[in-house]
Amino acid sequence: MTLASRLAVVAIASLFATGTAFAQTAAPAAKADTKTDATTTADKKAPKEHSAESLECSKQADAKGLHGKERKKFRSECIKTAKGGAAPAPAAADKK
Repeated sequence: MTLASRLAVVAIASLFATGTAFAQTAAPAAKADTKTDATTTADKKAPKEHSAESLECSKQADAKGLHGKERKKFRSECIKTAKGGAAPAPAAADKK
């Protein structure tokens, strides 16, 4: 056997050995301090129930075409107003 054929045999054998070594790796250990898997996946996948005030304020923000920080600020003020029943303070008064 020549040197080249011996190297080829060794290379092929190492590929087979490496493939089986990776196929037999152990599964990662589960965390002991977390909730059960069923409750955590149910919590993550369950959609939030939105209040009527929140939905109405979202519709108003959509109508005004608000996005990003402006939308978030508008919705928070709108929801506070809707739940509290008080009139919203003018925005110009805050910028003195």
